Amino acid sequence: MFPMECTEMQPVITPANRLPSDALVVFGATGDLAHKKIFPALYAMSERGDLHVPVVGVALQPWDIEQFRTMVRESVLRECGDIDRQVLDRLLASLAYVGGDYAEASTYQALRAALRGAQRPSHYLAIPPVFFPAVIHGLGSCGLAEGARVIVEKPFGRDLNSAHTLNRIASEFFAEDAIFRIDHFLGKEAIMNILYFRFANSFLEPVWNSNHIASVQITLAERTGVGGRGAFYNSVGCLRDVVQNHLLQIVALLAMEPPATRGFEAVHRHKADVFDTMRPLSPSDVVRGQYRGYRDEAGVAPDSDVETYFALRLHIDSWRWGGVPWYLRSGKCLPVTACEVLVRFKSPPQNLFEDASLGEDANYLRLRLSPHSSIALAARVKRPGRAFAGEQREFRLQEQSPEEYAPYALLLTDAMNGDGALFARENAIEAAWGVVEPVLVDQRASTVYEPGTWGPPAANHLIAGDGGWRDPEPTCNED
Repeated sequence: MFPMECTEMQPVITPANRLPSDALVVFGATGDLAHKKIFPALYAMSERGDLHVPVVGVALQPWDIEQFRTMVRESVLRECGDIDRQVLDRLLASLAYVGGDYAEASTYQALRAALRGAQRPSHYLAIPPVFFPAVIHGLGSCGLAEGARVIVEKPFGRDLNSAHTLNRIASEFFAEDAIFRIDHFLGKEAIMNILYFRFANSFLEPVWNSNHIASVQITLAERTGVGGRGAFYNSVGCLRDVVQNHLLQIVALLAMEPPATRGFEAVHRHKADVFDTMRPLSPSDVVRGQYRGYRDEAGVAPDSDVETYFALRLHIDSWRWGGVPWYLRSGKCLPVTACEVLVRFKSPPQNLFEDASLGEDANYLRLRLSPHSSIALAARVKRPGRAFAGEQREFRLQEQSPEEYAPYALLLTDAMNGDGALFARENAIEAAWGVVEPVLVDQRASTVYEPGTWGPPAANHLIAGDGGWRDPEPTCNED
């Protein structure tokens, strides 16, 4: 349902300049995402001097401003640890609140009044996708899209058709460079470092291709189950929740061609090229699993076949990557919480030393993305003594910095400044859905696996010919 008529609908407006936004509107301001992530991020932005504008919360609850401020205060105190009271007071003073139905014109009229003449607001849609059309039409029909930006929270669609529909609706009122599809995963320091590490070092480029790389595997593991999110998770599953977006975005950063310029447009263009050259998945390329006990979770159907584990074998049919298999897996109730990339290099063309001939001892580059980040290169070194025998050791290149900026704080700052480098574009999102569309339509039944294991045994068969999975090791600071 779209909002009642407010004023004459406005056409798409391309921002005349790249000036920062002069207000931030948060739709879904009383929701769980806002409480756990957004308001702590706004506090971090205020603490760093990156937030100087009014913040207007919009939600269905008929709250007054004091109820809203109380929620924000509790959110910051719970999530941020030691705080600066002056910073918190400054954030609270910047708040306004509008309660109302997203389908009613009166809500957007009240929002216009709360914005007090702001000309370049950023509208953050931290709401379920079912509400996107109503809110976007409400903003457009009431003139609140002109000169504005819209920040859309994932998931952006459930399949190719729904993603295309959402893109079409958004583009009715916002230019593409004013649409920011936010994915907090892309704001993590370790994810950004993939791009930097690849193109800031000359030694990688000569070997970063099918002549030297045997395979690439990416693991995104969670030790916990679905917790209290059973109803939500049962509507998406592992493939839609993290594989189609998080893991495929990592693949694009690893596989893209060097951008010709520093501008983010070149990065987006080359990432889209990777998605365009990905071979669509077939049922034989994937393994679906469900941990034992998932159907007993609150909100989960007793006969649910939704996957809590997904593994796939991917091919990129390009000059650089032809013939190199990419293996991706993600799941819940696995032994550790971690995200890791392993780039396995081919063995030397001739093994001069007998102890170096084992395929599992091939050199590799390991990128640990979470819960802490690091980069390590594995190489064989000789042991002391007369014998030509050695062992494989890792040379650690980087550890996580304690100065890492929270992903939501970074992404919201960038969106409000009009910097789209870390946001997905329309063509890339639709191309990524195109890759997984065949296995959304033709799904094989999930296989039950035991909690605390690495998923269904069939996932091991998927990668058996390429050295097997390398399981991330646990750390003392898993989150």
